[in-house]
Order: sequence, then C-alpha cells, then structure tokens
Amino acid sequence: MNSIMYGSAVVLCGIIAAFVVHEVFRWLQKRADLTESKLDDIVLYSLDKPLTIAIIVCSVWISIALFVDPATLLGEYAWLFSGQYFAAAATLIAAWVVSSFVYNFINLYGRWMASQTETDLDDRIIRVLEVSARYVIWFVAILMVLRMLDVDITPLIAGAGIAGLAVALAAQDIVSNFFGGAVILADKPFAVDDRVKIDGYLGDVIGIGPRSTRIKTLDHQMVTIPNSKVSSSVIVNYAMPDVRLKIKIPVSAAYGSDIKRIKEILIEIGHEAAARSEYVLSDPAPSVYFLEFGASSLNFMLVLWAKAFNLTWDVQDYVNTRVYERFAEEGIEIPFPQMDVHMRE
Repeated sequence: MNSIMYGSAVVLCGIIAAFVVHEVFRWLQKRADLTESKLDDIVLYSLDKPLTIAIIVCSVWISIALFVDPATLLGEYAWLFSGQYFAAAATLIAAWVVSSFVYNFINLYGRWMASQTETDLDDRIIRVLEVSARYVIWFVAILMVLRMLDVDITPLIAGAGIAGLAVALAAQDIVSNFFGGAVILADKPFAVDDRVKIDGYLGDVIGIGPRSTRIKTLDHQMVTIPNSKVSSSVIVNYAMPDVRLKIKIPVSAAYGSDIKRIKEILIEIGHEAAARSEYVLSDPAPSVYFLEFGASSLNFMLVLWAKAFNLTWDVQDYVNTRVYERFAEEGIEIPFPQMDVHMRE
C-alpha cells in the first residue's frame, strides 16, 4: 500500500511540475513577444507541450519502475516499462520537439522571406518544405524507435528506397518543373506583368506557378509553358532593365530623292512624335540613318524610343501615317515593294 501511495505521490508531483513548467513557458513566451528576434518564440513554443508531456511520462515511469512491481500491476504487459521502451518514448518526444521547431522556423522565416517577393511561387515552395520536413523527421524517428525495439528495419528501408525511386520516376516531370520554378524565383529573369519572349512565344507574364509559367500573347491567348522549359530557354524580357523600348521603323524613298531632305523630314517627324504623342520619348532623341541602296529604293531607318514596351504598334502607326503625309506634301515618291513572281513552264 505504501509503495502505491509513493508511486501516486510521484505521479502527482509530476503533474504539478508539468503544470508549473507549462505556466513558466507561457510567461516566457509573453516576454519573448517583446523581443525583436522570433527565434526565442520558436524555441519556447517547440519545447512547451513536448516537455510538459515528457515530465508526466517520466513521473509515471519512475513511479511504476521504483515503487510498484510492473509485473504485479500490469501482468503480461510489464514489458512496456522496460528501458528500451522508455528510450523509444524519449525518441518520439525528441522528434516532436525537432519537428515542431523546424516547422515553425520554416513557417515564420520562410513565409517572411516569401512575402518580400511579388510572386506566389515561393509561398507554395514554403508550404511544401513545411510538410516535407515533418514527414522526413518523423520517418527517421520511427525507424530509430523500431531499431531500439529490435525490429528489423532493413525491409522498410529497402521498400522506402524502391517506393522513392518509383515516385521519383513517376514525378520526374513534376520535380523538374518544381525546381525550374525555384530557379526562376531565385534568378528572377522576369516578373508578373513583364512582356517576354520565351520559346518563340511573345506576351505578358500573368502567372508563375510551381509547375508552369503562363503568358498572355498579344492575341489574348494564354500559353502555358513548363518551368523546366522556361529555365532552359533563352528569355527576352522587354520590361528590363526598364520598360522603354527602342523601335526601328524602316522607310524607303525612290531613287532621285533628296537624301538630306528625307533625313530632315524623318527627324522632324520623330521630334513631332515626341512632342505631340504620349507614346514616344524625347530623350533619347530620335535618330535617322541612311542604310543602303536597295534594288529599287533608298532605304532609311528611323529610330525612336517608346515609353513602354507595349506601345510598338501605336508608335509605328503614328510615324507611318506622318511619313506618308509628309512625303506626299514634299513630292517624295515611295516606291512599290518588289514582288517575286514565279512562272511555271
């Protein structure tokens, strides 16, 4: 009877100690909230419940091991209170602590880092890392426990290896796209709303996901490109280093035209576009080049800077219209383009 009373007293003391420890941790957590670092919050939160449970488990194990005969109390289940099962329980509690710490660390700092970016790809990566870290830690802990209990874990490891290989082969495309997305996130060759050309597709980026990148073409069609292809493709970003875009507009005049006057007219049109149009920049200034003697025309190039990458057609429309009007006023002939005619015998 005395041994049962002593054992009950030990359990009661353990429960009281667990309650006290829990209250101390709650007080420490309130103090930790006042500090700039969040690492102390993570440590305290990770230790609170596991340590409280560990104290109760230890008190129960001590009371039965020291004051009560396990064989008398539990009969055929007395083996549950052997040293190896106590070590197994301690391992599981330690795994609980480590798993909670890693999860909260990734959740707090990972999500803070992800919030600094414009895309949601890194947020999805953080969620995957949170779950993956927990699974890996608990898988290792369970293997350790089985090893402590003299269970042969070789078939489990082999089976896990074969299953992992099968999953890896089946998910090869998913994994490659996932890491392709991670490369895009880290390298940042483009962002949402940038105009890009990838694998021959020209359009505006509307989304960067964990598996693919979506582009809205100039014809308002959505193109989905796997991230693995994006990360291995040559990417032209028209929004970097800034949104302005150099536009080259070819102009032709008939032989016999006054070259000097044509260049003056084109420069005037360029400055007029910068002054009157909301599409063209005045700095850098428009420029004109006499490029070549064509087969039936004198070929010039008017170079302008558009204010944004999506104004190409607006600039070309304005300039071509003014060129046609001014050439007509000046009496400058615009030659017809030559056409190749293939005759059949």
